[in-house]
Amino acid sequence: MSRLEKELSKEVTVTNELGLHARPAAMIAKLSMQAASNVWLIKDDEKVDASSIIDILSLSGTKDSRITLRIEDPSDTEVLEQIAALFEIGFKE
Repeated sequence: MSRLEKELSKEVTVTNELGLHARPAAMIAKLSMQAASNVWLIKDDEKVDASSIIDILSLSGTKDSRITLRIEDPSDTEVLEQIAALFEIGFKE
């Protein structure tokens, strides 16, 4: 992975007991819509649009799942960090 790819992506772990259900998905989608370009969630071989609640729910992000967050534009680094922070605090659950 190149340096640029590392800066545009971040690995997170689902820490909340209920995983990526509707409320966390809505929180992710809301932040993703603030980005200048696309924000992606990647689990295993599946890549979904982070601004779509339905797409996020389709990942089946259960507790302890590893997810890669990826942005396309370096100007969206703050959005990437904010989404990663949600995962770190277990979506306040």
